[in-house]
Amino acid sequence: MADSAEVGGTDGNIPRFRRGFRFQWEPVQNGYVLLYPEGMVKLNESAGAILREVDGQRSVQDIVSAVEQAFPEAGSLAGDVNEFLQHACEQHWIELS
Repeated sequence: MADSAEVGGTDGNIPRFRRGFRFQWEPVQNGYVLLYPEGMVKLNESAGAILREVDGQRSVQDIVSAVEQAFPEAGSLAGDVNEFLQHACEQHWIELS
């Protein structure tokens, strides 16, 4: 896990959902999902907490701070958030600018 709070090592990276992807709470699934034309991904609680902060305006550092404030008992989450956002990029769910 990286200690850096930035995906790809670039300060100020701003993640946003790729075109065609929609993040939402799904009551039937009792959790957050990521919808896309070919299907749906049911997200676990951690993934939902991270992606809930992705708005196309907040930087990775801002997202790390928000998640750490939401879960203060967890300590530093920069590595976990960074790792998940990298995974989301690799899955083509989000893109960084």
